[in-house]
Amino acid sequence: MRTHITNGRLIDPKNGIDATLDLFIADGRIAAIGKAPAGFTAEHTLDARGLVVCPGLVDLSTRLSGIETELAAAVAGGVTSLACPPDTSPPLDEPGLVERLVRRSAAAGLARVYPIGALTTQLAGERLAEMHTLNRAGCIGFSQAKKPIPDRLVLLRAMQYATTFGYAIRLQPQDHQIAADGVAHDGEVASRLGLTGIPVCAETVAIASSLELARATGASLHLARISSAAGIALIRAAQQAKMAVTCDVSIYHLHLSDSDIGFFDSNARFDPPLRSAADRDALRAAVAAGVAAISSDHTPVDEDGKQLPFAEAAPGATALELLLPLTLQWARETATPLPVALARITCDSAAILGVSAGALTPGDAADICLFDPEARWQVSADALRSRGKNTPFIGREVQGRVHSTLVGGRVVFQR
Repeated sequence: MRTHITNGRLIDPKNGIDATLDLFIADGRIAAIGKAPAGFTAEHTLDARGLVVCPGLVDLSTRLSGIETELAAAVAGGVTSLACPPDTSPPLDEPGLVERLVRRSAAAGLARVYPIGALTTQLAGERLAEMHTLNRAGCIGFSQAKKPIPDRLVLLRAMQYATTFGYAIRLQPQDHQIAADGVAHDGEVASRLGLTGIPVCAETVAIASSLELARATGASLHLARISSAAGIALIRAAQQAKMAVTCDVSIYHLHLSDSDIGFFDSNARFDPPLRSAADRDALRAAVAAGVAAISSDHTPVDEDGKQLPFAEAAPGATALELLLPLTLQWARETATPLPVALARITCDSAAILGVSAGALTPGDAADICLFDPEARWQVSADALRSRGKNTPFIGREVQGRVHSTLVGGRVVFQR
């Protein structure tokens, strides 16, 4: 189908575009911007007056508790490409499991799914997974998700192997021995509530160790869900030293701190934990400066998993449908220009994943998000399509809402 999107504010951070321009789609790809290509006749027209037209959002970490349901939530949130971490059940450590995920995701016809393979068999941290066969099955990188690798020699060998074949390593930095059975940031709030704390050094020790191994092997390293000012400082220094290291911050860590735990609110339990307000502000500044991208860290949890005492509740929150409005809120509160904010959830994330997405370059797949930056709506269980309704933002009003989402030129969501 040939589609003409007209009258919208077109923002493409990768190509430096921010103007009222028409967009033309043919055969599932961007045909032209501004002026229709020769002989173009639209079969379908989308009037984007009052809307922003941007690349479909790219998310660095989405857990798919139910493929069809969560992909429907993704496109409702403007997300057209997402990475699925390997801590599925069973873990993504065999080619057949990866191929099945790819097939089921493609059959849903919604967002594009990019599997991250298990770094070690069963994510047990003992024996390297067959990275080469997993890559051939569709994995774009390798990770332990939240599982530890007790033996640093195993991680060294993993980085050596991955570097040989050009595979990316993704780690969530946390020293599990230091973190032990902690459930909240080791600070005043945890002390007052009697919760076991996780000190910042659990993150920084793991970051420093991973960076040293990456420096020794030349590995391409992504450090996921950074939560502290000290952690960001280590990564910023590594980037300034021209190391091949990237990182991301979850959207909730840009807005919340440990004080938002309130009176044992299990919806505010995260892994890594929400840290101090000073840490949150440092993360905000780092994202604005381009040191880190933004991830949703979408982790839908059923009601039973949250209706427990704080220390026993499952960590994580639903986030796909809140990624855009919460990014816009961060941008307004930090005076970050809209194109810069959108870069953190489009082209920057695509570059980290190494996938062709996050831009509106002619010839690219027409994965597009149209949203109303002024629309206000209240977050409620009924308003969320995800199976998980767990979020600290339930009952809050947010600004910015997706109007339409296109994947490969097809309208897969329209409000």
